[in-house]
Amino acid sequence: MAIKSVTHTHRASIRNQRQVRDGLDTLGFAAAKLWNVARYTVGRVWDACGQIPDGSALKSYLKSHERYADLNAQSSQQVLEELDEAFRGWYGHRNNGNERANPPGYRKNGDDHPRATVTFKEDGFKHDAKNGYIRLSKGRNTKEHWSDFILCAYESDPDVTIENVQVVRAVFERGEWRLHIVCRHEIEVESPGDRTAGVDLGICNVAAVSFGNESLLYPGGALKEDEYYFGKKRAETNGSSSREGRHLDRKRADRRTHFLHALSKHIVQECVERSVGTLVVGDLGGIRDDGDEPTDWGDHGNMDLHGWAFDRFTTLLDYKAEAEGIEVEPVSERDTSKSCSACDRTADSQRVERGLYVCGECGLVANADTNGAENIRQKVLPNPQREDRDNGWMAQPAVRLFDRREGVFAPREQVVDREP
Repeated sequence: MAIKSVTHTHRASIRNQRQVRDGLDTLGFAAAKLWNVARYTVGRVWDACGQIPDGSALKSYLKSHERYADLNAQSSQQVLEELDEAFRGWYGHRNNGNERANPPGYRKNGDDHPRATVTFKEDGFKHDAKNGYIRLSKGRNTKEHWSDFILCAYESDPDVTIENVQVVRAVFERGEWRLHIVCRHEIEVESPGDRTAGVDLGICNVAAVSFGNESLLYPGGALKEDEYYFGKKRAETNGSSSREGRHLDRKRADRRTHFLHALSKHIVQECVERSVGTLVVGDLGGIRDDGDEPTDWGDHGNMDLHGWAFDRFTTLLDYKAEAEGIEVEPVSERDTSKSCSACDRTADSQRVERGLYVCGECGLVANADTNGAENIRQKVLPNPQREDRDNGWMAQPAVRLFDRREGVFAPREQVVDREP
């Protein structure tokens, strides 16, 4: 039995909503205003020289702006970091030929600013665990006096312990403010076993998992259907600043987040059932680039690639696996799609088409993603067994589809409703 440190986000309601609403409204409006100031600044730089200022330069430049002092310094920095991340994502779309991608918009609804999420880090909050209070700091400009703050009485689920708080987010949801509290928990975990599994991430099949004697395939059809549906609906709205457009964006983001949570949870559960103690994941850190030039995956491939949150998924997979005592080990994916997992022969021609892999040396016929997952698994094995194996499971992996009714993954035959 080992002690592990894991991070979980807990949602909590605010008991004294009436007392703190005005103060949180002020900070939410301030966060939206600072975003807009930074958005205007980045836009001017882009128009002038075709470059996006990095996050550190943006923070340095806006540190003296009056809107910066409306929030606690760390809260203001978080707003600028989120804008920088959004611009980087758009820039990646643009470089990969997606002309439909739009840069981050302004946070405004006509002349009104929305209540943006406000993030409080270690210097921005105080936690009173005994009495169930969290004190949130204001910015210099929003304080009535030097010791002014917002004192929130929170209430979380009965089975949740709020301890070792790392970050607090004030989020306006369904007409009221709520707290998202990020906690670090020390838990006792025991490894499920000594087996090893490999995970290959992709575009058409978002994940393929190999256990060495069987494999699972997770198609991304539900995710693609959502992207198509919401993209079509988004095009019918009146632009990025419309209320309907922002509602569609939030709904699409929520559905993608749930999909990633459900996917990572299902993979970890399957590993626990099979006594897997080590989960090897292909590192896609360089998949968007090939040397100095962006990789061209074709029009649809580029859009799918940047629409797939690889880093976010691996983060979810990592902490869910850790909570079950499973070690997650990233390895390079180089040549895993070209090499035969049975005889190790490497050739581009062996991947006959996207879903089929045929080895010209040993005659292996396999699902291409399953073959890649098995290659990833073998990268950490001391003595990979590449001969005298029954490879039928590689040609016909078990398929798990996303069930929209239940919000979980299930075997193909159990899923009947896949409408957006």
